[in-house]
Amino acid sequence: MVMTGVTLALDAAASAGTIAVLVDGMLCAERTVEMKSAGRELFFPQLLEVVREAGATPRDLARIVCGAGPGSFTALRVVGAIAKGLCEGTGCSLYGVPSLALIVAGDERTRGGGRWLATLDAMRGDRYLALVTVAANGEISDVESMGLAPAAGVAERAALLGATLIGPDEALAVAPHARGVARCDALVGTIGAADLASWEPVYGRLAEAQVKWEATHGRPLALDRLAP
Repeated sequence: MVMTGVTLALDAAASAGTIAVLVDGMLCAERTVEMKSAGRELFFPQLLEVVREAGATPRDLARIVCGAGPGSFTALRVVGAIAKGLCEGTGCSLYGVPSLALIVAGDERTRGGGRWLATLDAMRGDRYLALVTVAANGEISDVESMGLAPAAGVAERAALLGATLIGPDEALAVAPHARGVARCDALVGTIGAADLASWEPVYGRLAEAQVKWEATHGRPLALDRLAP
């Protein structure tokens, strides 16, 4: 049987990676995967299992929607590369959505609508911020990136915006989840398909190791090769 309308959704902006398969917009299977493994890469084998659990194969995929960050530098690179590789191999389209939107969209408590200030740890005492608006029907209607801000001031920022704080480190503790793509259809359509040759996640800031390397060597690190 040939399936239609199969979406594979992925995200790894926070400490764990998440996978979801939607068929005609309905969630069929999902999983959370630990990204920090000392022994072997876990995400791709788990992805294949989730696709099978949904009764599909990679060839059935109509599109892949990948959380585009900001967030964990290494994990976003891994999952972004997997998404691009699958699109190259299967011919389906790739769409990137802000991972901060998937914090709001992945939690049922936000379905009532309103404004939400989504946050993720950016290290060094900072948070990544985005103002996410949820329509009355529960769909994500707008996402406004607000860049980096000191963690100590996010509560005041939310109050000024008339928004509710949400994120892994907030009182309403919610991490981004790929299942939130089910509520981002209009957002995905607005963003449009990515160019596979140039697309990559938004990392927000350089990895700590890269910052130290560049400070020591006095030049940018070329990420596509080992520097001498």
